[in-house]
Amino acid sequence: MDIDEHPLAYLLHQQGWSASDYLVRLGAVHQRLGYGPIARDRKRVTRWTRGGVTPDLHAQKAMAALHGIPEQEITARPWPEWLKLACVHDRQFLSAEWTLTATIELLDRVATTGGTMDRRGFLVVTGITPVLAGAATAQPAAARAHGRRVGADTPELFEQSLAILRRQDDVLGSGQVHASARAQLRLIVTTLRTTSYTEEIGRRLHGVAAEAARICAWTAYDSGRRGLAEEYYLVGLRAAASSGDQVVTANILAFWAMLRYATGDPRGASALVADALGRAERIGSPAMNAMLYARLARAHARAGDHRASDRAVNAAFDAYDRARDCASEEEPDCVYWLNLGELHMQAGSCELDLGRPGGALRHFTAASAGLRAFDAYREEDFPRSTAIFLAREAEARMALGDLDGAVDSARRSLDHLGDLSSARGTSSLTDLRARFAGHRAVPVVRDFLAQTA
Repeated sequence: MDIDEHPLAYLLHQQGWSASDYLVRLGAVHQRLGYGPIARDRKRVTRWTRGGVTPDLHAQKAMAALHGIPEQEITARPWPEWLKLACVHDRQFLSAEWTLTATIELLDRVATTGGTMDRRGFLVVTGITPVLAGAATAQPAAARAHGRRVGADTPELFEQSLAILRRQDDVLGSGQVHASARAQLRLIVTTLRTTSYTEEIGRRLHGVAAEAARICAWTAYDSGRRGLAEEYYLVGLRAAASSGDQVVTANILAFWAMLRYATGDPRGASALVADALGRAERIGSPAMNAMLYARLARAHARAGDHRASDRAVNAAFDAYDRARDCASEEEPDCVYWLNLGELHMQAGSCELDLGRPGGALRHFTAASAGLRAFDAYREEDFPRSTAIFLAREAEARMALGDLDGAVDSARRSLDHLGDLSSARGTSSLTDLRARFAGHRAVPVVRDFLAQTA
């Protein structure tokens, strides 16, 4: 299912109902609620799903009753957002209390089954603010007295394994790493449920569970399974909040923000990053700050806010300068990938989103300048990201009328992607081919399209 599919169209497809079938069922409920008969013109359903028409309040109440959704959700969420609740197979992920028992149960469920939300991409968190409010009330991790005793070496081993997984994802791609991340999460959850430990070790175990869930979320997102990714982020945030680990929490929020602005919710993405930045003083990491401001810049750019995006880009570069000045101080391992080249890539993407291809190309060029420099973008270490950014560079060159340069960047992108497993990488090239299609009459473009068909 495409992420932009209307929830009513999705429900009809899932149930195998035609528009007429649906109106018969809806009409019966509409009548039972005392609202009288409902017109059975099948075009009405088309207008609801494709024409931007909002059903009247009585029709929405009948829909809520038909799909088992509490009526108050109609006023709490706009149409058709509230109807997305009918697409969730298990609403406990959204409604469970922020207790240790609920968190471990949900961690166990996603680790064992891979989650329960729609696999093909439906996001169901329609408001980020309630999630962040829930995280603020999370029950802190506690000691456990039953089972074999484990000490500090256990979370340390998990931390080492997760650091390896992060780097394997860079080189091998998300498709191959996702299964390993799930296996690691299952092992951590088993440890949480069956061993005894102190409160401090309990916090660390919740922290590694949160990071394992984040890697599961990221690899699911990069594999094109956006709904599943959001489920992992939700559960990961629960574990992070109970751990009290500000670095793990901020990292989850930052990666979740990528998912939200990529799926049309830049405001939600900004809220996630703002929460993460609120933890910055306690973290004390200039590199983490640079990463967070880069995420904030992307969210503002997706929202079309030039000034806010530019301010955040400048803040990201300023923070990175402080990180270089404090190079002797230890930074969190989760920002190992950040360097000046990466920031230029992010800034270039912002420029592209804001319709400024000239500025985008300047940043993309700066990112790869002096490939042997310490803080240049290391293409061989990050082939998937390099492929995606080169596709964006090609888009900028195309917008500037440099078709030869655009094709050259596109070919380099294809070379870096190779056989890496990444739906995002593949999608970036598919989108680029669609853009090239309008220039098919140009020989160099025609040859590229023929060779990559």
